[in-house]
Amino acid sequence: MTDALLPVLQAAAEVFLARPALAAQAHHRDQFVRDQRQVILEALVRIPALRTQVRDRLRFPPGPPDLEAILSELALSQDDETVRAAVRLAEQLNRERQLQQTQCKRHQNKVHELRAKLDTSRGRQEHAVTALKEVGDALAEAERRSEELEVQVAALQRRLHDPRTLAANLLGILQRPMEQSDEGPESRDPRNPRQQARTALPAGPAAETAGIDTEVLFAGLQALVVPQPSTPPAAVVKERHLRVTPLGGANEIGGSCVLVEAGGTRLLVDAGLRPGDPALPPRGITDALSGPLHAVVVTHAHTDHCGYVPALVDQRPEVRVIATPETTLLMPRMWMDSAKLMSERARLHREWGADDQVLYRNDSVSSATQRCEELPFGVERVIQDVSVELFPAGHILGAAGVVVRAGGQRIVITGDISGFRQETVDGYAIPDSAREPDLLVMESTCCAEDHAPRETRVKDLVRAVEDIYAGGGRVLIPAFALGRAQELAMIMRSRLPHVPVLVDGMAASIASSFEQITSARPSPLRIFGDNVRRAQRPRDLSAFTSGVVITTSGMLSGGPAVQWAAQILPEPHSALFLSGYQDEESAGARLLRLVEEQAPHLTIGDRGGDRDVPLKARIEMMRLSAHADRRGLLEIADEVGAHQVMLVHGLPHRQRDFGRILEIRGHRLASTSPWA
Repeated sequence: MTDALLPVLQAAAEVFLARPALAAQAHHRDQFVRDQRQVILEALVRIPALRTQVRDRLRFPPGPPDLEAILSELALSQDDETVRAAVRLAEQLNRERQLQQTQCKRHQNKVHELRAKLDTSRGRQEHAVTALKEVGDALAEAERRSEELEVQVAALQRRLHDPRTLAANLLGILQRPMEQSDEGPESRDPRNPRQQARTALPAGPAAETAGIDTEVLFAGLQALVVPQPSTPPAAVVKERHLRVTPLGGANEIGGSCVLVEAGGTRLLVDAGLRPGDPALPPRGITDALSGPLHAVVVTHAHTDHCGYVPALVDQRPEVRVIATPETTLLMPRMWMDSAKLMSERARLHREWGADDQVLYRNDSVSSATQRCEELPFGVERVIQDVSVELFPAGHILGAAGVVVRAGGQRIVITGDISGFRQETVDGYAIPDSAREPDLLVMESTCCAEDHAPRETRVKDLVRAVEDIYAGGGRVLIPAFALGRAQELAMIMRSRLPHVPVLVDGMAASIASSFEQITSARPSPLRIFGDNVRRAQRPRDLSAFTSGVVITTSGMLSGGPAVQWAAQILPEPHSALFLSGYQDEESAGARLLRLVEEQAPHLTIGDRGGDRDVPLKARIEMMRLSAHADRRGLLEIADEVGAHQVMLVHGLPHRQRDFGRILEIRGHRLASTSPWA
């Protein structure tokens, strides 16, 4: 508080301190005023000479006098009563100022207290909003999972009441080799002759228990799967001559679909979606639907190979869907996600007043699930005039190549294939039945690439992740939900056990499916546990500050990867590592181009809108392909030894160059026009 008579008191103090008795002492003027204020005031009232000396020392600024100046003039008056009245007025003014200052301080403290309470309330509100969002996300995930389980349960109930489906799956179980004890990677390698020699079928003990011959048991189940008509049809003689027509994915990656015909039998190997917005059917699917369709054999559960199957079942309700046991369990999960994405896209289009047709909905997924038949590796399944057999193709869990026989002819379709051992699956195994066929239909995704050894690529990734983690950063790895994400999680768990790892989005659901599907094996897959756990959004988006995040989508086209990228890309000490194929129009491919151009930000589309994300993190392609490269494909072609080779699932200019290499090595090429 400022004293109303402070200038007068300071000038008076200077007069006092100038006296010889006090001049020798080291007194500070302001301290003297504080200590002797009352003495100075009394002296001013009683000693006119002192007032005169003080008046001579005071210098007031020019202009209209303020309250302090007026009081000072009155306090230095020659009239003693006037001086006393001025001092009393000054004292009263000081008391009022003191009171105001006290009240002001009290009000300020109250304001600070209210602000603190407001900040606390805001924090609680933000926490409540975050918790509500987490509960909402968890509820949405639970509803999605519940809806998925309802579809699966409904399909299972229908399968339990369908003798043909029960017979087909029982046939698959009885024909599936019994699992042997796990003796390490070599014992699990399907190309190991010791492993092939040790397999045994459960059908023998089952038939013995039932008191019937094994062949009779198989024949009875086969008759249930494909019942014979009560009256033989009119004799129509057709040659059981194989005819092969790629309907999709011939000179492109996506929408795989191959039509195989023999006699009166028509079947598809794969029926995948073409990637894009929206996803589209195989290009030539109308040719398949122009006549009868007896079955679709699915090589594996990636959407570009199986995604159109529910729509196919809608149009051909009696079609058989044949795949490995693992693939039959994984496909419904992929179909449900496709149905959800298509429905969400249609909803957004309706909001903008545009029409948008979905290829299928959840009821179609249920119908397709009911039609699934399990076919183990190495077992022949008859489909009208042809028979099919599946063999391990590596690539992802459950992936298979297909051998199709009719009359004296055989064709082999690799599907997506790889020869190296991965964390989740071993390499391909070409059976004797697939050797020297009339035609090999072989994928060519990486036919122009020579990959470094798998172990080298894994070590490069592990080293890069370790560098970022040691610097206190976090690594985002967008990955395909099925196969790649689980592979990455198991690599992180085994190679970097000290680094926290989150698995988010559909990748986490598929990881749980991997664990469930392999739980009865001698060496089940263990993805979660130790340093690997499910992500909890939105909390982990900011709370998880160091470690690895593996999530979908692999091309940054949507999903949790977009939310994580928005958080991680602006961080100079963090990184984003792309791990797989990037479509030219995808956000992932654009990101790589922007890095080359040193662009400041990436525009990412998410949930119908765009967002600009600053590019400050380390960005690299750390590709861990699950496809055979050029050397691997040449080895497959040599090992199979087909009379002719047809290349599919690749880009035309790469296929042309690779085709020349095949011809130099003595292979005859077949065009992708109908082969017969």
